Amino acid sequence: MPLMPDTLSPAVPAAEAPSTIPHNLEAEQALLGCLLFDNGAYERLYDGLQPRHFYEPFHQRLFAVIEDQIRVGHLAEPIVLLDKFKGDQAFQDLGGIRYFADLVDRAPPAANASDYARVIYDLALRRDLIRLGGEIAKSAVGQQNARDQIEAAEAQLFAMAETGSSSSGFVTFSDAVAGALNHAEEAFHRDGGLAGVSTGLVDLDKQIGGLHKSDLIILAGRPSMGKTALATNIAMNIAKNFAYEPQPDGTRKTVRGGVVAFYSLEMSADQLAGRLLADASGVASDKIRKGEINPGEFVRIKDAAMEISASPLYIDDTGGITLAKLTARARRLKRTSGLDCLIVDYLQLVTIGDTGGNMNRVQEVSTITMGLKTLAKELAIPVIALSQLSRSVESRDDKRPQLSDLRESGSIEQDADIVMFVYRESYYVGRSEPREGTPEHLTWQEDMDRLRGTAEVIIGKQRHGPIGTVKLSFDENVTRFGNLAQGGRYDNYE
Repeated sequence: MPLMPDTLSPAVPAAEAPSTIPHNLEAEQALLGCLLFDNGAYERLYDGLQPRHFYEPFHQRLFAVIEDQIRVGHLAEPIVLLDKFKGDQAFQDLGGIRYFADLVDRAPPAANASDYARVIYDLALRRDLIRLGGEIAKSAVGQQNARDQIEAAEAQLFAMAETGSSSSGFVTFSDAVAGALNHAEEAFHRDGGLAGVSTGLVDLDKQIGGLHKSDLIILAGRPSMGKTALATNIAMNIAKNFAYEPQPDGTRKTVRGGVVAFYSLEMSADQLAGRLLADASGVASDKIRKGEINPGEFVRIKDAAMEISASPLYIDDTGGITLAKLTARARRLKRTSGLDCLIVDYLQLVTIGDTGGNMNRVQEVSTITMGLKTLAKELAIPVIALSQLSRSVESRDDKRPQLSDLRESGSIEQDADIVMFVYRESYYVGRSEPREGTPEHLTWQEDMDRLRGTAEVIIGKQRHGPIGTVKLSFDENVTRFGNLAQGGRYDNYE
């Protein structure tokens, strides 16, 4: 019952009121009256409502004080609040204690408080849209790159849309169990018993259960260990096995494989595609790069290109991309083409823009890993981020990596759901060849024969499963990781 006597009207002449700005003072007064009359109404308010969503500045301050009082278990009523606003000129202009009394006297039923809160919140969003529109128009006449302006505006719009919706509050245990049961049912009906997206590598899938939605997976290794090769292999395995079912609402539900976004911050898109062509064609990447191929190999490359070109694999090779741009582009791809897995090569090349010199590198990496984890949860996809290891690995006799070898390891280890290390012992043994003709050289040759063509993926952390080591095959010529043939199972796996 929105009554508006003179005492409830803000001390702003009607002629000066900005008529084009959306607001509803009656709704604000009705909500504040509800809260002053019955503090219990606060528990029924919309989660996203904040003091800044009120249009009248005094209402902003009043709601903030009411909120603070209730949160610490104190009473929020006119007499108690009077002392907090004795020096507030706007409070005096509105009528002082009489204004509080009128708010309480004309308060609607407390059951309506949530409705008034939503009206106030919606109008605040409308004002934000008007403000953002003005900022976009102003920046459009400046010197900033138009594409950067579009991405910045998109990020602000998305943040505005998500404000207040990221927290759904408590869910009942029965709802949580139902969600867990759905995951179990998906795993039961999916080939191989995986609840997550298959990497295409049998033993790795068996160890981690596939790539799970909302997980941040760190894939780390020293240079030349093959972490980019493993990431590209996984990306192509997922993309080329993509299959979906159309839904009644016109959307697509992924039933196998998925759409993959690959941020290649170190290699160009052409170089990355060259690796994938070598893998698919079986022609050594070194020969392709040097042009040392025969007509038969060229035909194989062309056939492989036709076979994989239709795969839903999207590559972004923007160097030094900021976290804001990365997330904005991922959201856009999710919205326009779908997105089931995101890969960043590599973590330490992502930036967070201008920090004004207020952050050291450890803090920056912490912000990046938290941002990637948030993105994984927000888009409900697995995010794989490649990471370098510190040089301390090289100084040890046993060069198998461990969690403490991660650069800026604290934040990376903390935010990651899975940490995997790529390790090829043959790389180190091959660089310690003794002099030929010596007994040591014979032993070295035996070790090389045993280790050649193999690699290890060491699971150093897994939030939802055991740690351990997975052995894979590795073909250096085409930079391909595969499944070791064991017990009647062979390298090719679809």
